[in-house]
Amino acid sequence: MGESINDDELYIPQVAEDRMPKAGMKFLSVEAAFSFYNQYAREAGFSARISNSKKNKVTNEIYWKQIVCFKEGHTDQSRSNKREVNGQPKTVRARGEVRTNCKAKISLIKQQTGSDWIINNFVEAHNHALCSPSKVHLLRSHRSVSLAKRALTQQFSEANVPTCQQMRLLEIEYGGPEYVGCTERDIRNIEQELRDEQKGVDAETLLEFFASEKDKNPTFFFDYETDSNKKFMRCFWADPKSRRQYSVFGDVVVFDSTYNTNKYGMIFAPFVGVNHHHQTIVFGCGFLSDEKTESFIWLLNKWMEAMPTGAPKVIITDQDPAMTKAIAQVLPFTVHRYCLWHILNKFPDKVSPVTLRDHYQSIKKVIMNSTSPDEFEQSWKDVIKCANLELNDWISLMYGSNNVWSKCSCS
Repeated sequence: MGESINDDELYIPQVAEDRMPKAGMKFLSVEAAFSFYNQYAREAGFSARISNSKKNKVTNEIYWKQIVCFKEGHTDQSRSNKREVNGQPKTVRARGEVRTNCKAKISLIKQQTGSDWIINNFVEAHNHALCSPSKVHLLRSHRSVSLAKRALTQQFSEANVPTCQQMRLLEIEYGGPEYVGCTERDIRNIEQELRDEQKGVDAETLLEFFASEKDKNPTFFFDYETDSNKKFMRCFWADPKSRRQYSVFGDVVVFDSTYNTNKYGMIFAPFVGVNHHHQTIVFGCGFLSDEKTESFIWLLNKWMEAMPTGAPKVIITDQDPAMTKAIAQVLPFTVHRYCLWHILNKFPDKVSPVTLRDHYQSIKKVIMNSTSPDEFEQSWKDVIKCANLELNDWISLMYGSNNVWSKCSCS
């Protein structure tokens, strides 16, 4: 913030006399002295930091402290412009001078009697340009995330509000970016700290919640598994309402494992159905660390253990092979169908944009409007030939499983 200048050019801050440090001023602590000097630095246009100290050799007690301009000292350019990546030296983007050996500072000495700290030296002039009032809020010592902003950031993060939008809301609340007191990078750092604080305890928190719910109502069902290293692998839960609803509306179930959690990389797999008001209802939910057959077998068994009645008559899923194997093993007498919505959604990835533009609606009409197997077979051959898709492997694979397509939407 500001270019360095020659040593013979000194910048004198323009600050009101009554707010400037003076030799002989007393403070109850070093922190109080820093707060005063930092406020002076904000009005002057520079950043401050606590620097050197001296200790009494007999009592080991600090008796001298220095608070300096942030640009005090020198920058080691040979180190700052070079880093190692995978053991190999890498030159990074050159940065402006962080330190210019600025001499602006105050020195504090502790009274021999009492606990007050007294300013015994004040150097006012800087050897670098000072920051303008519109930019001073970006300097390091003038940025902080208060406890209130930290709590608000946590709430925003839990609601998945992007950091850039969080900053806009804070700027509106405080009347402009210069009054927020922190930058977007500070908010991102706080979000990372909050994520780090949750590492290792998030699974325990989830299980504690499940246990508390079961204490409130013994019909709440949950179970989980960990690996040999005690890492959380999978879990399933179903509340009393879900279990009651299954006993009435559990004939047809949609099992969808296409949801991935963006924070932990686990798969969210809900069991859902439809009630007599055409509303989506939940029969239970699970988290899986992978999509292997044994994981689906475990989840389906836990779901069946939790449900008050037997297996559903029909279950609708996507085309996951591991899931198909698991359903055949756990629910051998349940009719298994593939969700047509998932199949149709894959067409943009499996055919060319031109073919999609010219023939997708015709293909969809054949699938959705055919009233008999014979009508479907003939119409399918005609539209696939017209679209020149006879040699498309994915189309052939999907056609081979058309007897288990379901028009029910999993969206």
